[in-house]
Amino acid sequence: MLEGLTARAMGALPLYAVRTDGLTAFLGDLPAAVASFLRATGFTARPGESALLPGEDGLAGAVVGIGQDDAPWAFGALPRSLPAGTAWRLAPGPQDHARATLGWALGAYRPRRHKSGGPSLAVLEVPAEAGTAVATAEAICAARDLINAPAADLGPAELADAVAALAARHGGTCEVVMGDSLDQGFPAVAAVGQGSPRAPRVAVLRWTGAEGGPLVALCGKGVCFDTGGLDLKSSAGMLRMKKDMGGAAVVLAAAEMIMRADLPVRLLVLVGAVENAVSGTAMRPMDVLRTRKGLKVEIGNTDAEGRLVLCDLLTFAAEQQPAMILDCATLTGAARVALGPDLPALFSNDDALAARLLAAGQAVHDPMWRLPLHDGYDSWLDSPFADLSNVSQKPMAGAVTAALFLRRFVPAEIPWAHLDLYAWNDSTRPGRPEGGEAHCARALHAMVEEFARPHATTTAG
Repeated sequence: MLEGLTARAMGALPLYAVRTDGLTAFLGDLPAAVASFLRATGFTARPGESALLPGEDGLAGAVVGIGQDDAPWAFGALPRSLPAGTAWRLAPGPQDHARATLGWALGAYRPRRHKSGGPSLAVLEVPAEAGTAVATAEAICAARDLINAPAADLGPAELADAVAALAARHGGTCEVVMGDSLDQGFPAVAAVGQGSPRAPRVAVLRWTGAEGGPLVALCGKGVCFDTGGLDLKSSAGMLRMKKDMGGAAVVLAAAEMIMRADLPVRLLVLVGAVENAVSGTAMRPMDVLRTRKGLKVEIGNTDAEGRLVLCDLLTFAAEQQPAMILDCATLTGAARVALGPDLPALFSNDDALAARLLAAGQAVHDPMWRLPLHDGYDSWLDSPFADLSNVSQKPMAGAVTAALFLRRFVPAEIPWAHLDLYAWNDSTRPGRPEGGEAHCARALHAMVEEFARPHATTTAG
């Protein structure tokens, strides 16, 4: 069981959830003295606001305000704001029990790999109505653990091991491609990782749900540390580059949720696990690299390595003729300048797929924002020495041109979506502690679940 959750707790106190428009009725149902006390505290039931309720023998319960949209974040601060060591149960009320449990669990997360101790947390008794919330929280927290791991602990080998372990837990298979096979099959991935003593590799996970179904391909950028290569990042720019494998962590979290739910799909999960290091064997600016598709790419900047990793993965995925390809990557600072840390940039060659993703993100409070694949900028990737450059020479629309680069490696007839995400919380907020974050994972799972539903109905019929 995740930290902050318990299957059953003796003496668990009631936790009441109240909407602003239901506060008057809630106060009317309380004993007069307790209602007067709550009024005196100034409690207004705004989302996330909480207050303790007194009883004859001490603490009788607590109340938390929730919004009209049932966002999980209203419950995210409670594991730390309620008295340490206390146990709680959700009282009947207007809250969605699954989202309340998810918010609590995500708020209770804290990195444990190299940090011990810390204050005790309040714990929540998991309600029967929580559904898959615990499984979702476990997948998100596992992704956070991967992103938060120091690069010294999580290199390409360890990331590939994480993919293999995920496959083993759910009856899938995992092949790890490296060495000469990588050079031949994924030459751009090999080129990105050739400057590091920690050898690059591609992990290929395959899984089939109980009912089979359409093939969904998930591709994740797994750059375990990014120095920028010979186009070296500044010290400030390099500081958080252990999170440059965040795209891989996100697709692993989404895959875990899909497999746990046994959705009627087949999964192909591809993780390009590399380190972009500086050495005498590192790729150089103006080198020309071979790709799996056969296109030759001139290196305009060695710090634009993520798209080189993804281009080979996208080509391999397309060869399997999937129903859709979804890729996730911490790809550009330009996306963060445009949309900030919380809104991943969505690019897609298929309006229906983009609409599904946007709707799923809104439904589960895991939003994204669509940006255009503007054809007018495609020529910005032209190179006089190769089929294309890995960067534009214009200092504008960096997220768009990165997505246009990736589009060159996806056949137009295959629905494809690219998510350029941050994978990090700069500061702690309810349910979202500082550190690694699996942006889009819940949205991807929700979209695939909705996509798979017609197939499940057809199969059952």
